[in-house]
Amino acid sequence: MSEKDFSVTLSPIAKIRNAFPTKFGLPRQSGLAESLVSEIVFEPEYRIPEALRDIEQYSHLWLIWGFSEVFGEKWSPTVRPPRLGGNKRVGVFATRSPYRPNPIGLSCVKLLGIKKTPDGTVLLVSGADIMDQSPIYDIKPYLPYVDSHPEALGGFAHEKKDYRLELDFPIELLDIVPKDLQGALKEVLEGDPRPAYHTDDARIYGLEYASFEVKFKVSENILHVVSVNERKK
Repeated sequence: MSEKDFSVTLSPIAKIRNAFPTKFGLPRQSGLAESLVSEIVFEPEYRIPEALRDIEQYSHLWLIWGFSEVFGEKWSPTVRPPRLGGNKRVGVFATRSPYRPNPIGLSCVKLLGIKKTPDGTVLLVSGADIMDQSPIYDIKPYLPYVDSHPEALGGFAHEKKDYRLELDFPIELLDIVPKDLQGALKEVLEGDPRPAYHTDDARIYGLEYASFEVKFKVSENILHVVSVNERKK
Protein backbone atom coordinates (compact mmCIF):
# COMPACT_ATOMS: atom_id res chain seq x y z
CA MET A 1 0.00 0.00 0.00
CA SER A 2 1.43 3.34 -1.01
CA GLU A 3 1.79 6.06 1.61
CA LYS A 4 -0.69 8.89 1.48
CA ASP A 5 0.52 12.35 0.61
CA PHE A 6 -0.45 14.60 3.49
CA SER A 7 0.91 17.80 1.93
CA VAL A 8 -1.53 20.68 2.11
CA THR A 9 -1.66 24.17 0.69
CA LEU A 10 -2.80 26.77 3.21
CA SER A 11 -4.67 29.85 2.08
CA PRO A 12 -5.33 32.79 4.43
CA ILE A 13 -8.88 33.12 5.69
CA ALA A 14 -8.15 36.57 7.11
CA LYS A 15 -5.51 39.17 7.87
CA ILE A 16 -4.78 40.96 11.10
CA ARG A 17 -4.81 44.74 11.39
CA ASN A 18 -3.09 46.58 14.21
CA ALA A 19 -0.59 49.31 15.05
CA PHE A 20 2.63 47.32 14.44
CA PRO A 21 3.81 47.54 10.80
CA THR A 22 7.16 45.89 11.63
CA LYS A 23 8.14 43.07 13.98
CA PHE A 24 10.43 45.19 16.18
CA GLY A 25 8.48 46.13 19.28
CA LEU A 26 5.87 43.41 18.98
CA PRO A 27 5.06 41.72 22.29
CA ARG A 28 7.24 38.63 22.65
CA GLN A 29 4.23 36.44 23.34
CA SER A 30 0.49 36.83 23.14
CA GLY A 31 -1.19 38.28 26.21
CA LEU A 32 1.76 40.43 27.30
CA ALA A 33 0.22 43.65 25.93
CA GLU A 34 -3.43 43.22 26.79
CA SER A 35 -4.30 46.77 25.70
CA LEU A 36 -3.15 46.12 22.14
CA VAL A 37 -6.33 45.81 20.07
CA SER A 38 -6.26 44.12 16.67
CA GLU A 39 -8.88 43.48 14.03
CA ILE A 40 -9.30 40.15 12.25
CA VAL A 41 -10.49 41.04 8.74
CA PHE A 42 -11.72 38.10 6.71
CA GLU A 43 -10.94 37.53 3.05
CA PRO A 44 -13.98 38.10 0.80
CA GLU A 45 -14.81 34.39 0.36
CA TYR A 46 -14.91 33.90 4.15
CA ARG A 47 -17.06 36.90 5.03
CA ILE A 48 -19.94 34.64 5.95
CA PRO A 49 -21.71 35.61 9.20
CA GLU A 50 -22.81 32.00 9.83
CA ALA A 51 -19.15 30.96 10.15
CA LEU A 52 -18.95 33.06 13.33
CA ARG A 53 -22.22 31.92 14.86
CA ASP A 54 -21.89 31.52 18.68
CA ILE A 55 -18.23 32.58 18.71
CA GLU A 56 -19.12 35.23 21.28
CA GLN A 57 -19.70 32.44 23.79
CA TYR A 58 -15.90 32.21 24.12
CA SER A 59 -13.72 34.76 25.87
CA HIS A 60 -10.49 33.73 24.13
CA LEU A 61 -9.46 32.35 20.76
CA TRP A 62 -6.49 30.56 19.23
CA LEU A 63 -5.15 32.19 16.07
CA ILE A 64 -3.12 30.05 13.66
CA TRP A 65 -1.14 32.43 11.50
CA GLY A 66 1.88 32.81 9.25
CA PHE A 67 5.28 34.41 9.83
CA SER A 68 5.02 36.47 6.65
CA GLU A 69 8.46 38.04 7.10
CA VAL A 70 10.25 34.70 6.64
CA PHE A 71 8.24 33.12 3.80
CA GLY A 72 10.65 31.55 1.33
CA GLU A 73 13.57 31.39 3.77
CA LYS A 74 15.22 28.14 4.81
CA TRP A 75 14.45 26.61 8.15
CA SER A 76 17.17 25.59 10.60
CA PRO A 77 17.18 22.57 12.94
CA THR A 78 18.78 24.74 15.62
CA VAL A 79 18.31 28.43 16.38
CA ARG A 80 19.74 31.07 18.70
CA PRO A 81 16.92 32.36 20.92
CA PRO A 82 17.32 36.05 21.84
CA ARG A 83 16.35 35.15 25.40
CA LEU A 84 19.58 33.13 25.69
CA GLY A 85 21.71 36.05 24.55
CA GLY A 86 21.81 35.02 20.91
CA ASN A 87 24.83 32.77 21.56
CA LYS A 88 23.44 29.36 22.56
CA ARG A 89 21.79 27.08 20.01
CA VAL A 90 18.76 24.98 20.87
CA GLY A 91 16.48 22.79 18.78
CA VAL A 92 13.96 24.71 16.70
CA PHE A 93 11.12 22.59 18.11
CA ALA A 94 12.11 23.73 21.62
CA THR A 95 11.46 27.35 20.60
CA ARG A 96 8.86 29.54 18.97
CA SER A 97 11.31 30.75 16.34
CA PRO A 98 9.75 31.71 12.97
CA TYR A 99 12.49 29.79 11.10
CA ARG A 100 10.58 26.51 11.07
CA PRO A 101 9.83 23.87 8.42
CA ASN A 102 6.39 25.47 8.20
CA PRO A 103 6.47 29.14 9.30
CA ILE A 104 3.27 28.96 11.33
CA GLY A 105 2.53 30.75 14.60
CA LEU A 106 0.00 30.06 17.34
CA SER A 107 -1.36 32.81 19.58
CA CYS A 108 -4.06 33.05 22.21
CA VAL A 109 -6.04 36.31 22.15
CA LYS A 110 -8.98 37.74 24.02
CA LEU A 111 -12.17 38.23 22.02
CA LEU A 112 -13.49 41.73 22.65
CA GLY A 113 -16.39 41.63 20.24
CA ILE A 114 -17.66 41.62 16.70
CA LYS A 115 -18.45 44.60 14.52
CA LYS A 116 -19.92 45.21 11.09
CA THR A 117 -17.63 47.12 8.72
CA PRO A 118 -17.33 47.81 4.98
CA ASP A 119 -14.92 44.85 5.02
CA GLY A 120 -17.59 42.54 6.41
CA THR A 121 -17.86 41.18 9.93
CA VAL A 122 -14.63 41.84 11.83
CA LEU A 123 -13.40 40.29 15.07
CA LEU A 124 -11.91 42.63 17.67
CA VAL A 125 -9.25 40.93 19.78
CA SER A 126 -6.65 42.03 22.31
CA GLY A 127 -3.24 40.75 23.31
CA ALA A 128 -2.00 39.59 19.89
CA ASP A 129 1.73 39.30 19.20
CA ILE A 130 1.24 39.38 15.43
CA MET A 131 2.49 41.95 12.93
CA ASP A 132 0.01 44.03 10.95
CA GLN A 133 -1.23 42.36 7.73
CA SER A 134 -0.01 38.89 8.73
CA PRO A 135 -2.12 36.06 7.30
CA ILE A 136 -4.53 34.17 9.56
CA TYR A 137 -5.06 30.55 8.52
CA ASP A 138 -7.54 29.39 11.14
CA ILE A 139 -9.38 30.42 14.30
CA LYS A 140 -10.32 28.03 17.08
CA PRO A 141 -11.91 28.59 20.50
CA TYR A 142 -9.76 28.47 23.62
CA LEU A 143 -11.11 25.85 26.03
CA PRO A 144 -9.99 26.51 29.62
CA TYR A 145 -10.63 22.99 30.88
CA VAL A 146 -8.08 21.48 28.46
CA ASP A 147 -5.95 24.41 27.29
CA SER A 148 -4.91 25.81 30.69
CA HIS A 149 -1.97 24.13 32.46
CA PRO A 150 -0.76 26.36 35.33
CA GLU A 151 1.69 23.67 36.46
CA ALA A 152 3.48 23.50 33.10
CA LEU A 153 7.25 24.07 32.87
CA GLY A 154 8.50 26.94 30.70
CA GLY A 155 12.01 25.80 29.81
CA PHE A 156 14.43 28.64 29.13
CA ALA A 157 11.45 30.96 28.44
CA HIS A 158 10.42 31.03 32.09
CA GLU A 159 10.39 34.84 32.33
CA LYS A 160 7.69 36.13 34.61
CA LYS A 161 4.80 37.89 32.93
CA ASP A 162 4.97 40.73 35.44
CA TYR A 163 8.53 41.76 34.42
CA ARG A 164 8.44 45.46 33.61
CA LEU A 165 10.82 48.34 33.04
CA GLU A 166 10.10 51.65 34.69
CA LEU A 167 8.78 53.99 32.00
CA ASP A 168 9.87 57.61 31.62
CA PHE A 169 7.45 58.95 29.00
CA PRO A 170 7.24 62.77 29.09
CA ILE A 171 3.61 63.84 28.94
CA GLU A 172 4.26 66.21 26.03
CA LEU A 173 5.48 63.25 23.97
CA LEU A 174 2.79 60.84 25.14
CA ASP A 175 0.07 63.31 24.18
CA ILE A 176 1.23 63.16 20.55
CA VAL A 177 -0.18 59.64 20.42
CA PRO A 178 -3.99 59.31 20.30
CA LYS A 179 -5.37 58.36 23.70
CA ASP A 180 -6.85 55.08 22.47
CA LEU A 181 -3.37 53.95 21.40
CA GLN A 182 -1.44 55.09 24.47
CA GLY A 183 -2.17 52.11 26.74
CA ALA A 184 -0.82 49.47 24.38
CA LEU A 185 2.25 51.54 23.56
CA LYS A 186 3.11 51.92 27.22
CA GLU A 187 2.66 48.19 27.84
CA VAL A 188 4.98 47.33 24.97
CA LEU A 189 7.65 49.76 26.14
CA GLU A 190 7.43 48.59 29.75
CA GLY A 191 7.91 45.02 28.54
CA ASP A 192 11.32 46.01 27.06
CA PRO A 193 11.14 45.59 23.26
CA ARG A 194 14.92 45.40 22.85
CA PRO A 195 16.67 42.14 21.96
CA ALA A 196 17.65 40.50 25.25
CA TYR A 197 21.36 40.72 24.49
CA HIS A 198 21.38 44.51 23.92
CA THR A 199 22.72 46.30 26.99
CA ASP A 200 24.17 49.53 25.56
CA ASP A 201 22.75 52.35 27.70
CA ALA A 202 23.62 54.96 25.08
CA ARG A 203 21.91 53.25 22.15
CA ILE A 204 18.79 54.92 20.73
CA TYR A 205 16.12 52.54 19.43
CA GLY A 206 13.35 53.38 17.00
CA LEU A 207 9.98 51.63 17.21
CA GLU A 208 7.28 52.02 14.55
CA TYR A 209 3.83 52.18 16.07
CA ALA A 210 0.69 53.17 14.15
CA SER A 211 1.70 56.29 12.20
CA PHE A 212 4.51 57.19 14.62
CA GLU A 213 8.17 56.46 15.21
CA VAL A 214 8.96 56.29 18.91
CA LYS A 215 12.62 56.60 19.88
CA PHE A 216 13.87 55.49 23.27
CA LYS A 217 16.88 54.36 25.28
CA VAL A 218 17.21 52.19 28.39
CA SER A 219 19.45 52.67 31.40
CA GLU A 220 19.30 51.05 34.84
CA ASN A 221 15.92 49.41 34.13
CA ILE A 222 14.36 52.71 33.11
CA LEU A 223 13.11 53.18 29.55
CA HIS A 224 13.35 56.82 28.51
CA VAL A 225 11.26 57.94 25.54
CA VAL A 226 13.27 60.65 23.75
CA SER A 227 11.04 61.50 20.77
CA VAL A 228 7.72 60.74 19.07
CA ASN A 229 7.34 61.77 15.43
CA GLU A 230 5.02 61.05 12.52
CA ARG A 231 6.51 58.39 10.30
CA LYS A 232 7.48 59.37 6.79
CA LYS A 233 5.18 57.74 4.23
